[in-house]
Amino acid sequence: MVLALIGVASAALAQVSAAPPNLQPLPPQPVGVPWPTLAWPTGPLPDGVAERLDRALALVGHRDPKLGETRAVVVIHHGRLVVERYAPGFGPDTPLISWSMAKSVTQALLGIAVRKGLVDIDKPMGNPRWSNGDPRAAIPWRQWINMTDGQEYREIGVADPTLNDAASMLYGRGRRDVAGFAAALPLIHPPGTHWNYNSAGINLIADALTRVLAPNAPPVERRARVARELRDELFAPIGMTSAQPEFDSTGLFLGSALVYATARDWARFGLLYLRDGVWDGRRILPEGWVDFARTKTPAENSDVYGAGFWVTPAADRGRPQTAFAPDGPRDIFLAQGHEGQVVVIVPSKDLVLVRLGLFDDFVGWGRLGEWAVGIINLF
Repeated sequence: MVLALIGVASAALAQVSAAPPNLQPLPPQPVGVPWPTLAWPTGPLPDGVAERLDRALALVGHRDPKLGETRAVVVIHHGRLVVERYAPGFGPDTPLISWSMAKSVTQALLGIAVRKGLVDIDKPMGNPRWSNGDPRAAIPWRQWINMTDGQEYREIGVADPTLNDAASMLYGRGRRDVAGFAAALPLIHPPGTHWNYNSAGINLIADALTRVLAPNAPPVERRARVARELRDELFAPIGMTSAQPEFDSTGLFLGSALVYATARDWARFGLLYLRDGVWDGRRILPEGWVDFARTKTPAENSDVYGAGFWVTPAADRGRPQTAFAPDGPRDIFLAQGHEGQVVVIVPSKDLVLVRLGLFDDFVGWGRLGEWAVGIINLF
């Protein structure tokens, strides 16, 4: 039995490509600092930081012309909660929507399947809607999570909801069968050659994982099985007890956009990635999986996305769009969602910053990155 488990672990590790040598090492949990499985340990701010941090957090609960409403902010430093702030009507027990931060949760769920030997990310993912001769059927899991799948998909920068595939998929004609909508999108690039932000592809990953966990099951069983996997293998072990994933009528986990959790629990998720996928001695994610998440996609047209997480380029300001915080530490990687949801992870500072709120995507992101860098640089 032990040899079998070692074999599964070795196979999982072999799937994850070696991390670039310039990646900042991920810091371990400091000695003597308890894991926040049940409650967050608190700690002091660095000397001279409190007043400047208060000024940066003064916008919480007040409407900012670009940042809109900031509803919750949590900062974790050296494994301890050092500050949190909430707008009126929100608090430590208020679950808030992830939007596309859910993609990072799907990345974790995929990693768990890899760790358990259920998935080989370099083999075709497939979909029962595609024939064997369909080129989409040959695309490996790795290219789907890297968003180098080559599908025709439009979301970022599309203001008209009638032309936005995310709106059509979740709230329009695709809403009753999200995976069916996603599977129908054609290819316009050879897989592996071109990065394009693709929420549909993430939902296809969630659909494929559901078939792995509950093959040929009816919708209610599909939903229950995936919810149990998320709870038992991810949420419960790290104390993320508020987390609520959402599903469509087919039992599909809407892994592109819909998980609710408190700001403190989103900080737990960030700490899991800051600690290399290990929690209190238990490996949740396979070895190398976090480095895979924070290593830029192989496609030459992008240096701001990894695998289910946004990353910071080693130089310059990013392509095909500006990185979240190009003026901050170059090791920043983050889960990021519509209207300004972020879990920012900074290994060089041993820091996690959570901001949840509501703003206009077309004006808020540059200001949010500047604001985040202002806080990060205090530590």
